[in-house]
Amino acid sequence: MSKYASGKHAKAISDRSGMQFPWKEMVKEWNGALVHFSEFEPKQPQLEPKPYGGDGVALNQVRVDRTEPITTVMIPQNGFKTYQAGSGIINVNVPGHGLTNGTTYLFRGPPTISPGTGTATNPVFAYATIPNFDGITGAQIGQGSGYAITTGLFQNGVRVSTDFALSNFFYFTVNADTATTGNVKGGGYGCSVGPITITP
Repeated sequence: MSKYASGKHAKAISDRSGMQFPWKEMVKEWNGALVHFSEFEPKQPQLEPKPYGGDGVALNQVRVDRTEPITTVMIPQNGFKTYQAGSGIINVNVPGHGLTNGTTYLFRGPPTISPGTGTATNPVFAYATIPNFDGITGAQIGQGSGYAITTGLFQNGVRVSTDFALSNFFYFTVNADTATTGNVKGGGYGCSVGPITITP
């Protein structure tokens, strides 16, 4: 095998500038060009971009979404209000209630406990009776068959159906009782309204 000369006295022409340099000071660039080390340019990183995959979308170890349990909607303190004397119409103020017009709902009093098996250590969850007000008995409001509600506010003999009234008020008519005075708030604290059957 033949030997190569050391080239300590050799000269070379730069492919970039065309100038003459000592051969031993020449270097080769990534594109094959022979240049002086002072002219050397590394390969532009953007010529070889690193591959990036798409953003992850799926999650690992997922579970199917659960079915939300049916719940009640809390009624603000004294959220019931009789319409007028001799009328069974009751307006209810529940901001953002989300209830459906014409649907039958059951009114419940504040959460409490009942004796259960009769021992102090075994109470059972229950709802108290809604307090009476203005000639309307709480038992009549909370009757087991519930009432079909109308969204909006009953005022001056007509239904007010503005966006504000529809989303914050609804009304119903009790079966037996009528208001004594009218325009009286009641119901106390902790009442709620919701489907007739709920999962505890």
